[in-house]
Amino acid sequence: MTMMRLLTTAAVIIGTAQFAAAQEKVSWWYEQATPDQQKLISENIVEPFDKANPDYNLVVDYRGNELDKQLRVAMLSGNGPDVVYTPGPSYVAPMAQSGQLKALDDYAAKYGWNDRVLQVFLEMGRYNDKLYALPKTYETLGLFYNKTLFEEKGWEAPTSLDELEALADKMLAEGITPFAAGNADWRGTNEWFVTMALNAVAGPENLNKALRGEMPWTAEPFVQSIDRLNTWWEKGYFGKNYFSMQGSEQAADMMASGRAGMMPTGTWQFQNVATYSKKDNSEAGFVGFPSASGDPVFPLGVGSTFSIAEKATNPDGAAAVINFVFSPEVYGSMNSAWQGEWNIPLKDISNVTMASDVSPLFTETMKTLASSVNDGNYGYTTWTFLPPATDSYLINGIEEVWLDKIDSTAFLTKLNDTFEKEFKDGKAPAVPAR
Repeated sequence: MTMMRLLTTAAVIIGTAQFAAAQEKVSWWYEQATPDQQKLISENIVEPFDKANPDYNLVVDYRGNELDKQLRVAMLSGNGPDVVYTPGPSYVAPMAQSGQLKALDDYAAKYGWNDRVLQVFLEMGRYNDKLYALPKTYETLGLFYNKTLFEEKGWEAPTSLDELEALADKMLAEGITPFAAGNADWRGTNEWFVTMALNAVAGPENLNKALRGEMPWTAEPFVQSIDRLNTWWEKGYFGKNYFSMQGSEQAADMMASGRAGMMPTGTWQFQNVATYSKKDNSEAGFVGFPSASGDPVFPLGVGSTFSIAEKATNPDGAAAVINFVFSPEVYGSMNSAWQGEWNIPLKDISNVTMASDVSPLFTETMKTLASSVNDGNYGYTTWTFLPPATDSYLINGIEEVWLDKIDSTAFLTKLNDTFEKEFKDGKAPAVPAR
């Protein structure tokens, strides 16, 4: 009896080992994620993928805030992951140009991505007419506000920059910080506000021309944009603790508690807004960021992208993973639990099932954004459409403007010089025609 058990156990172990050996590992390096977020990825992507694809074993390696740096080094040496997860499209063009990424056109045809993904995002992932990347999520910047506080004060959500500034001045007079904001956890926060100002003042049409190299960044509309943004900084709209406060959870808590009235940020904040609004017993609202003309602007952004390494050990497995992510099932499960970070750009989400406790505000905002994109009514986020060195300078350089080290003209002159060099070198991301 004992011998039989030993033989049976040995057979199970051997069989399991043979099965594991038969599976092909698919590696995916991911950015920073909390333990709860890692659990969501495991339960909603890794485990169901492995179950649906028994020949593959998806392994996600969490690399934190250093992902982009580690990825660059690994890709140069040919030791990167199969699934290449970049911080955004600005990284795709240089990597494609240097031969580090595999063209995805054959996989797109095989899996029907051309029919399933919104066209504008397919165009954004192209380099030299070949598809190299698909976006994990698309996002926009807008204005969250404490709806409960607004109702108490009799305030209305602003629909123009003049209204925004008049309201912010009222808040300052009452000891309320107008904008809940901070960059202690992510210095790139700086460019959210530059993006809003450029779209709200200069406007999407001028931005489109500049991104295509048809208009210099030193042109007057952009000077006016940075000057107006700097005015908000000088008047104290961003509060006294911008450099020591986190722009994620702490900012959301500040707005939800009523210590700040508004929070200009991206749709990725929906999860934190829901959490802290519940904690502080308040209700949040969200509108497109006001513009000088009075029409709301929805700057289009892609926070991260999926590609396949040219030297991938398992390119077919990587393609299978990307295809699995781009499904109604993953859209529904991940958006239900992690709102704002998994707004996968599917054309048809009629078959998506969302959890009953998902905020109606999030659902309606995503519908509005999708409609705006389909109608071509969108602006441009700097992290999506600027080449990497230009974007890096923008993030660092705007602080010099705020701290009175340089003026708007000097800032834009260096930005323009950096952009022209990268544009000439073919490192600028694709810009879809309007």
